[in-house]
Amino acid sequence: MTPLFFQLTVGPYCGVMMDIRLRRVIRFAPVVLVPLLLLSSTFPGEFRVSLSYWLLGCVSAAMFIVGDRAPLAVSITLSVLSVPMFGAQAWGVSELVPYLGAVSLGEVAIRASLGSRVIAAAVWSAAFVLGTWLDDPGLFWRWATVVSTVLFVGLPLILGLYIRSQRELAATYRERAADAEARTATAAAGARSAERTAVARELHDLVAHHMASIVLRINVARHVLGGADPRVDAVFDDVYLTASHALADIRRLLTALRDPSLHEVPLVNSGAVRSEIFAAIERTRRGGYEVMAHVDADISELDAISRLSLLRVVQESLTNVMKHAASGSTVNVETIRRGAGFAVRIVNNGVETNRLIGEGYGIIGMKERITLVGGQLATAATTDGWELDAWIPARAEASAGLPGYEL
Repeated sequence: MTPLFFQLTVGPYCGVMMDIRLRRVIRFAPVVLVPLLLLSSTFPGEFRVSLSYWLLGCVSAAMFIVGDRAPLAVSITLSVLSVPMFGAQAWGVSELVPYLGAVSLGEVAIRASLGSRVIAAAVWSAAFVLGTWLDDPGLFWRWATVVSTVLFVGLPLILGLYIRSQRELAATYRERAADAEARTATAAAGARSAERTAVARELHDLVAHHMASIVLRINVARHVLGGADPRVDAVFDDVYLTASHALADIRRLLTALRDPSLHEVPLVNSGAVRSEIFAAIERTRRGGYEVMAHVDADISELDAISRLSLLRVVQESLTNVMKHAASGSTVNVETIRRGAGFAVRIVNNGVETNRLIGEGYGIIGMKERITLVGGQLATAATTDGWELDAWIPARAEASAGLPGYEL
């Protein structure tokens, strides 16, 4: 597991879990701390926190719990509740309880928009100034009041904006890292595709051309010298069939090299192809469609390219169903042995009349692929839906995709 992969997957998950736990601790901390502060300031016979102060403090602590859901509303409420607490007779650490309004102002700075921050700051400033005046009108008109107002309003805003900027910066770095990873993967896939295309081009221009020439000349020689000697005819037939099969193998290899998604399915593993077919069927079912499937258990007789062609036809057809058919409609998927190959029939009875599947690029690509392996494919709109019929040979013939022995 690479460090970058860890940072993009496991790292963020752990960080998010720790962040959630920390937020929960902070969110519920006032519910525990406020009663402790009020109890610490209670001395029977000397000083006792009033019942109204207890009530206002506990209500403020309870309101703080929902501050993440409605930060502006909670900030305004806590600011209003702080006014009578500032004006009440309090002593010791119990005087800290009204400053939950300052904490909620910082949360507004973190979570809310500019307009909400301005409103929350204005309300908290007014509440703090009014509470200071109610506490001691004689000491209100002094520079200490101005300094404390700026301090208890400015610091929560600055701290909240700093935390907000750090979160946005971290999100930007995560997006950049994800983009860099995606660009790296795309560049690697492009390089592999370009190399495979280059190899396919060389194989086509050099080997396939000579093989096609050999097949053509052997065929001419059979007609010119045929009948002279049965042994010569047998040799010609053997060479012709061998060269034709080699040419078919080259054509299938070219198809494999030019398939950009070749790495997705092990072409030599028929079990993996069946698993991919059932995965496509299950995705369609999760999309809200009723899929009835009958897939032949043994497709091992199909060669690698024919198996891949079978898979792509099923995948593309079911993708078209999910694109164009009404949710909840019925889809029948059938792949059975027929003659020297396999037949595929997919019928959907829920295509909307204004969204019938036509000759899109997916259908055209399927037809080209099936033609290449020497099979047949037909699509048609029915009275209430759409159907596809295809036949894929177990082993493509040399001449299937090579008219005139051309690749």
